[in-house]
Amino acid sequence: MASAKIKNFGLFLLLFFFSCENTVNNKMIVGSWAGAEWLVEDKPSANDASHTFFAFDSTGGYTYEYAGNKEKGTYKVENDNLFTTPANELEMMVKIVKLTNDSLVFDMSRGGQKEQLTLLRK
Repeated sequence: MASAKIKNFGLFLLLFFFSCENTVNNKMIVGSWAGAEWLVEDKPSANDASHTFFAFDSTGGYTYEYAGNKEKGTYKVENDNLFTTPANELEMMVKIVKLTNDSLVFDMSRGGQKEQLTLLRK
């Protein structure tokens, strides 16, 4: 009987840990972000990061702008992944490599190429 309680408590702690991680990431990502660096295969990209902007609100909405193109939709953070769903489009996922109070780094793959986008809080 004690063994079952220990297992249940361990499962509770594990679930609590993962749910806290999601909550922290969800709260930390809220705000406005501006691109600082965009790498392709670990080299500077032709994409100008300074023309990249994201804004995430606390209700699960986001906006994205790059070089005059604008996108609006919903987002969610699960573990270290950011899922965005533009209006009337399919969900997309990027890996959150780093998320602090002042910086956000995504690992992405476009056409099989490794890309990394670094954003700074505005």
